[in-house]
Amino acid sequence: MTNSELKIIYQGEPGANSHLACNDAFPGAEAIPCPTFDGAFAAVSNGDVDLGMIPIENSVAGRVADIHHLLPESGLYVIGEHFERVRHQLLVNKGTELEDIKTVHSHTMALGQCRKIIKELGIMPVIEADTAGSARLIKEKGNKSEAAIASTLAAEINDLDIIKSNIEDADHNTTRFLILSKEPNDALPEDGPVMTSFIFNVRNVPAALYKALGGFATNSVNMTKLESYQLEGTFNATMFYADIEGHPATKNVQLALEELSFFSSQVRILGTYKAHEYRLQKGRLT
Repeated sequence: MTNSELKIIYQGEPGANSHLACNDAFPGAEAIPCPTFDGAFAAVSNGDVDLGMIPIENSVAGRVADIHHLLPESGLYVIGEHFERVRHQLLVNKGTELEDIKTVHSHTMALGQCRKIIKELGIMPVIEADTAGSARLIKEKGNKSEAAIASTLAAEINDLDIIKSNIEDADHNTTRFLILSKEPNDALPEDGPVMTSFIFNVRNVPAALYKALGGFATNSVNMTKLESYQLEGTFNATMFYADIEGHPATKNVQLALEELSFFSSQVRILGTYKAHEYRLQKGRLT
């Protein structure tokens, strides 16, 4: 299937950073907005679209809430990853001056990534559902006292002016996305550097996690991400999400996963996929 035949869904409104990620990862594909993560997962599961572009973590703000709960329950497979450099713009209605601005609207993560400029301008942050929706909101209201933090694409779509460019606090501000599919499409061991994502839980006994992860150390498997979360309203870290470098078919990863299975009551691989070039460019692969 060519990119022009693909339908890929993202959470947010047209002009969101997830929209940009779809355009960059799959040029020419049809990028479809969705108001909620739940809806985006459901659209992929139901076969309404081919793929989902879902953010999982940001280099400044950390993990994206809810994804670690939704992903295991969705039954979807991870078939790729994409890293998108996030550049935030301060958007205003035409004719607005900096001194006119009293409030700035955006998603909570975007506001958190632009704290310095918000403090410098002495304006009040207002949390909205997403960045692109904030741009649409201030356009509809037409108030010069209100600004939005969103992308250049959101500015173009909503015919807003960019009064300050690239206002993010950190120049490494990057979001990692998982590309999800209803069907598995695992990379092969010979496809080059690959990543493997999986979930697991451990028995509620002392040092269970230490023992479960020991095989990755002894078999020289690099674990790049480990997240814990609760299930069924408990306050015990009963489930874990992990990313590792390597393919389950290679001997060292196979041995590490076997040891993990010995100390876990559940291990489920979500997908094995080629490492994004961002990891190679930044020297993030061992």
